[in-house]
Amino acid sequence: MNPFFIGLQFLTRISIFRQTVWTEKDFGESVKFFPAVGAVLGICYAGICGIFIFATAGSFPIFTGAFAFALTLILTGGIHFDGLSDSADGLFSGRDREKMLEIMKDSRVGAFGVAALITFSALEISALVELSKISIPDFCVAIYCTPIIGRFMMVCLIGFFPYARPEGMGKAFAEHTDRRTIFFAFAEMILLLLPPIFFSEEFLIRILAAVFFSALVTRQFGKFATKKLGGVTGDIYGAGTMLSELLTLTIFLICTRF
Repeated sequence: MNPFFIGLQFLTRISIFRQTVWTEKDFGESVKFFPAVGAVLGICYAGICGIFIFATAGSFPIFTGAFAFALTLILTGGIHFDGLSDSADGLFSGRDREKMLEIMKDSRVGAFGVAALITFSALEISALVELSKISIPDFCVAIYCTPIIGRFMMVCLIGFFPYARPEGMGKAFAEHTDRRTIFFAFAEMILLLLPPIFFSEEFLIRILAAVFFSALVTRQFGKFATKKLGGVTGDIYGAGTMLSELLTLTIFLICTRF
């Protein structure tokens, strides 16, 4: 289970067993457990927010949405938000491939990065606010499923697209991710998404739609990044995760409304 705890420590601020020695193999093999890491996050999101909504009788939907959004930043350390801003700065800079990769490594945030973060934050908070107005089960299931689907889509970006840089932290992921890893992560995701369906069959359509459309968007985003950069990077992994999470929340919201 060492790779799982490495993945948990790398992708979140949750540390059950502090890992101080990471081999490249363990680091790379942690990819297959990314959906499980998403489930840990989902349980935390759903549990904390569900208790808050129940305690306040759903009286503060706007605060609930903002609180849920802040919780994602706190528990992940904003690691994927950094990837989103860096990816926006690089991909939309209009420069050549090498310059784009250089921009994405720069720790400073540019205009496109700021715009991407503001737009994403506004859309996600709005979706969370609207979901919190419907019911506690609808809201909790949505925020439980979202990080699981998002982390599986990260696995797809790692496994199906070449790594753009000659070296980097993400290269260990890419080198140890093959079709068996993707299949393992897919089966893991399916198992982790079953509990809400057992709770109520109405969640089946929402989950299937979220997975289907997230896969389509992830595929197109990966192709777009590969065309621009010659492959994907750690920042692209994070940005793809954020996009699939936002899309999952949107699908759940649309399905509850119609």
